[in-house]
Amino acid sequence: MSRNSIIYAIVWLSLVFGIYYLVDNIQNPNKMWRLGDNTHEVVLKRGLDGHYRAEALINDQKVNVLVDTGATGVAISQAVADKLQLKSLTAVRTNTANGDSIGYMVRLDSVQVGGVQARNVSAMIAPGLDGDVLLGMSYLGRMDVRLYKGEMTIKQVSD
Repeated sequence: MSRNSIIYAIVWLSLVFGIYYLVDNIQNPNKMWRLGDNTHEVVLKRGLDGHYRAEALINDQKVNVLVDTGATGVAISQAVADKLQLKSLTAVRTNTANGDSIGYMVRLDSVQVGGVQARNVSAMIAPGLDGDVLLGMSYLGRMDVRLYKGEMTIKQVSD
């Protein structure tokens, strides 16, 4: 392989990586390093698809969440439950937007978005869930949540 071919390959790989990085940051603007660790509030930007997604910590492990104010609780995919080593002994029948299903109740030690944290959060392992985690009202209901001009502000509320 000639020296010019290697240089062209490096330039193309750099260009592809740069485009991927830009698109990912536009679609998923709420990376942990951007959210900071302000313990009083966090501001999430809406993605191009109209949803609020973020990187969060569940039991001190990084996961991707979709903030869902219409969800009763926190719903966790089986893949994330396995990663977090969550175990449940309680099966429950649930009614979701996709119809009836079975879920498994668990308690999470902590859920944290930016610096805003809740402890002892009720959640459900939803084996049929596409995606990672739906962050619902069992977390959000403990916070002051406001939507305004494409931003969601979540403020810690003292009990």
